[in-house]
Amino acid sequence: MAFIDSTVVNVALPAIQANFHATVVDVQWVVESYGLFLGALILVGGSLGDLFGRRRMFVVGVAIFAMASVGCGFASNIHQLIIARSIQGVGAALLVPGSLAIISSSFDEQSRGQAIGTWSGFTAITTAVGPVLGGWLVQHASWRWAFFINLPLAAAVIAISVWRIPESRSATVARVDWLGALVATLGLGGLVNAFIESASLDCGHPLVFGSLIIGLGSLIAFVFVEARETSPMVPPALFASRSFTGANLLTLFLYAAIGIFFFLFPLNLIQVQGYSATATGAAVLPLILLLFLLSRWSGGLATRYGPRVPLIIGPIITGLGFVLFAVPSIGDSYWTAFFPAAVVLGLGMAVAVVPLTTVVMNSANRDRVGAASGISNAIARVAGVLAIAVLGIVMVDAFGARLNSDLAHFSLPPNTVHDIQADETKLAGLQVPASLSPGTRAEIRESVRQAFLFGFRLIMLICAGLSVASAVVAWLLIPGSEADSLR
Repeated sequence: MAFIDSTVVNVALPAIQANFHATVVDVQWVVESYGLFLGALILVGGSLGDLFGRRRMFVVGVAIFAMASVGCGFASNIHQLIIARSIQGVGAALLVPGSLAIISSSFDEQSRGQAIGTWSGFTAITTAVGPVLGGWLVQHASWRWAFFINLPLAAAVIAISVWRIPESRSATVARVDWLGALVATLGLGGLVNAFIESASLDCGHPLVFGSLIIGLGSLIAFVFVEARETSPMVPPALFASRSFTGANLLTLFLYAAIGIFFFLFPLNLIQVQGYSATATGAAVLPLILLLFLLSRWSGGLATRYGPRVPLIIGPIITGLGFVLFAVPSIGDSYWTAFFPAAVVLGLGMAVAVVPLTTVVMNSANRDRVGAASGISNAIARVAGVLAIAVLGIVMVDAFGARLNSDLAHFSLPPNTVHDIQADETKLAGLQVPASLSPGTRAEIRESVRQAFLFGFRLIMLICAGLSVASAVVAWLLIPGSEADSLR
């Protein structure tokens, strides 16, 4: 449910933007509100599972997620949608770490890699179905049905969980670190709000500056809170493991790149390339199917060769995929432009994802698998949240710079130029003033599309750089053999 929802929502974003006449800041919050609460509270979710029972909290998370999906589907404005998405994030914070913790507590270290590989495969296949089904629903029914499809899934998940999943809990976790959760949420929320709002407000604006100060101050306080907490949700002892620290730093870089890619790519295909929502959902199928088909194979790579080799090679291949996504122009064929890039990106992620997850889970003893799972997932989600917030600013600035350069070649009245520039935060969803002649409007629309493509290419190259940084981290910090992973 959590994996399918992230891809479905990205495909639905252009329709949501058009329906609510939203800016890119509003659209960012549709994604970020979910990711913010998931990223901040997933640590609590792991601890709650360790304390009260992993199956119990998993089922509670699914129920909350389903009810919030109903709220998303019935939202009458962008603000109601953002609130419902926030509640979805709370539900996902309970169910996501619960799923991995249940697996890790049910399998020994020798078979855990293949078990996680199977888990990755099934999440990949549902993720593959999600964009296509969601795109079809957006195109032929409404974007609201992209949320309603969670309801039958939730019913099935709860029934199977009660029927087949054994309960498990930690013998050592005594309480939940609520203060740490509050400080972490304030820290991440402050930073994300500052970065997103700075796209439309001056950096010296009290809202931007104040949010930044609150965010940074809270994150600094979080370090001290966790050091003094008797049952911290981020146990400092876990980071004594070099492989755990390296794997999570690698996750930060790699998932930052993936997060901004899946935010911008559907906007590119639908608003710039002219794809339908269904075709956009199908466009990422090669990437997701490769993750599914190769997940069990990649699960054995860390056991056979040690985790270091796949975690160097995988991000490098992923970086090449991002470079290939920076090449296509407007109107290029999918099969010659986007398909090869999707295949290369999917191959790189398939090589890296399962060994990365296995290293994280093997770096913690069984009583702390909930916390380890929570930290790993939190960093992956926070990476995406921060990437969309920070690189969203880069995208808006690059788009605006290129568009303003093109507008200088048109003989437009100053008030018309001002109206266009005021809507730059809508990116390719920008509406050209109807007062202009049809020919001029068509030329400006083309300039808008080219400006978006310019910014998209820049972001893809940054993503490639983040992927290479992930490979460097693996080379420096990830152990060469499975036996070294606890060091």
